[in-house]
Amino acid sequence: MMKHQSCSWTFFTISCLLLLSPVFVSSKCTRKAHDSHDQNTSEALKYKLIAISSILFASALGICLPFFVKNLSYLHPDREAFFLIKAFAAGVILGTGFIHILPDAFESLTSPCLVQNPWEKFPFAGFVAMLSAIGTLMMESFATGYHKRLELRKPQPVSGDHEENSDQDDNGAGGVHIRGPAFALKRANSSDLNRHRIVSQVLEMGILVHSVIIGLSLGASKSSKTIKPLVAALSFHQFFEGVGLGGCISQAKFKLRAKVIMILFFSLTTPTGIAIGIWISRSYNEASPMALIVQGILNSASAGILIYMALVDLLAADFINSNMLYSFWLQLGAYLTLLLGAFSMSLLAIWGGN
Repeated sequence: MMKHQSCSWTFFTISCLLLLSPVFVSSKCTRKAHDSHDQNTSEALKYKLIAISSILFASALGICLPFFVKNLSYLHPDREAFFLIKAFAAGVILGTGFIHILPDAFESLTSPCLVQNPWEKFPFAGFVAMLSAIGTLMMESFATGYHKRLELRKPQPVSGDHEENSDQDDNGAGGVHIRGPAFALKRANSSDLNRHRIVSQVLEMGILVHSVIIGLSLGASKSSKTIKPLVAALSFHQFFEGVGLGGCISQAKFKLRAKVIMILFFSLTTPTGIAIGIWISRSYNEASPMALIVQGILNSASAGILIYMALVDLLAADFINSNMLYSFWLQLGAYLTLLLGAFSMSLLAIWGGN
């Protein structure tokens, strides 16, 4: 009899929990929304304005720094210091993808506010990040292949002819043709340049998506306690990301106009996102299903891009470089700076409350 009553009570308890779970979820989401409204909005606005100026300065300084120091001889792309700085920047970008963005994506897409779902039954964050990484690979592959095919269509010097045609003809006219080895070197340099340009453009796209989201989230927040630590954390975050992106843009050797546009986009994206977040903060609810889904999917895509770029385009290319392979101490130093960059972003995650 006691056993039967115990089973009945257990069944009753489980039934009640199942019936009331939507209420618990709803109250949790509602409580989260109310908590964000019960804040001193004027004090929060003050910190948001400080964040706009601080992040704008840090972003601009970080992305411009590689251009300021590029004429220093010890920071030439073939020198050891350049490999160490690039490894640190790659660690920062890798840490951003794994520690900052991807966990946010999982948190958004597994939120208890998403009651009606396939969202909790399938790891959409990891799935979208995987597709994003594969899409980045495809984009790079197709773009690089297109540029290589263009190079092959260009006229090439015929063996033996280029030497005699390089001399003056009988009328004194100089019909100069590029010699065979020089032409091959020019083609290789052109291929490397195209690759650097593709890498820098795709990397900036991944960073900008994330920057918009963190800007909107900070701007829409009404808690000064949440915003205060984020001001410093995001300033450092944007500075280090800017150093990594600026190094890639510097290697790509864009024209001045393209450089200015890329620098402005990176520098202004997060402050603009904060400004938009302030504007929509009265109507924006970060706990709404639509906001969670959009943030989760965009964060997942951004994480996939940054993780792929850091591992494949920044690290793999440098760590198989002959300068790196022939020097044990350079390899060791590059691994240490890589870990330092990744650990720096990990510490910022603790500081920023991520």
